[in-house]
Amino acid sequence: MHIANGMYGLILVEPIGGLPAVDKEFYVVQGDFYTTGKYGQAGLQGFDMEKAVAENPDYVVFNGAVGSLTGEKALVAAKGDTVRLFVGNGGPNLVSSFHVIGEIFDRVYQEGGSRYNENVQTTLIPAGGSAICEFKLETNGDFILVDHSIFRAFNKGALGILNATGEGDLTVFSGQRSDTVYLPEGGALQTIPSDTVETPPAANKPERIAAGKAIYGANCAACHMPDGSGVPMAFPPLAASDFLNENVDRAIGVVINGLQGKIKVNGQEFNSIMPTLGLSDEAVANVLTYVYSEWDNEGTEVTPEQVAKVRAAKK
Repeated sequence: MHIANGMYGLILVEPIGGLPAVDKEFYVVQGDFYTTGKYGQAGLQGFDMEKAVAENPDYVVFNGAVGSLTGEKALVAAKGDTVRLFVGNGGPNLVSSFHVIGEIFDRVYQEGGSRYNENVQTTLIPAGGSAICEFKLETNGDFILVDHSIFRAFNKGALGILNATGEGDLTVFSGQRSDTVYLPEGGALQTIPSDTVETPPAANKPERIAAGKAIYGANCAACHMPDGSGVPMAFPPLAASDFLNENVDRAIGVVINGLQGKIKVNGQEFNSIMPTLGLSDEAVANVLTYVYSEWDNEGTEVTPEQVAKVRAAKK
């Protein structure tokens, strides 16, 4: 068995008799790109030799483009499927720490060879190298492909989605979330509350704003910044946001369900992923009321009843 990794692509040479049968096979090729313009800058961009020599790429992507494996282009399989990923790293410079969030690889054939390691979480793939990663999908959901040098994923494009259809298995994933985010300003880890945590009801709008400020600091500030300014080309601004102010129900839906794919905010295009946070109706109402009351937004008060109505419509 051999995977030849060319300048940017894969050629698979299987052993005599072929590889063991699996349900789905996908090809994923990572590469780093060095452009005269910054990440996300519009227009044709030339090659920047100085950045390449410094090994400081503007883009690290799968299959040649930001968003090539997200949205309508996401990989699709089903719960119970055994999946085989042929993963190449075209380089030219960076080593990939390839990982699928939510999965452990049952087998990894390193360097495209015939020997494999079992139960691997993240596998290193050198520039010009390749690997074969196999795993079984035990439940449904969106499994996120990343280079686990993680800012390459969220700030340079090395992110894809494998959507597993079918019914969930609560013995594999209960649905309860207990995650943490890092707040750069305060240097502290904050717990993201799950929808199983009771949020005391606010009696009026000022109480709702005060409660929402705390929720925002724990869940949103790391990406959207404490002042709502966002991160250019990565995470959209919430300050004076035409996207937010145009449609309150849509904003509620984003906080409830997360968001994936291209959107335009204040004239700029963003193509990243916002995860589902697992907030209660009260918490969603509070954090949105806080955001709408800050940074030149329209001051809308969102109620738990509005949130419940949007949640019910989604179901």
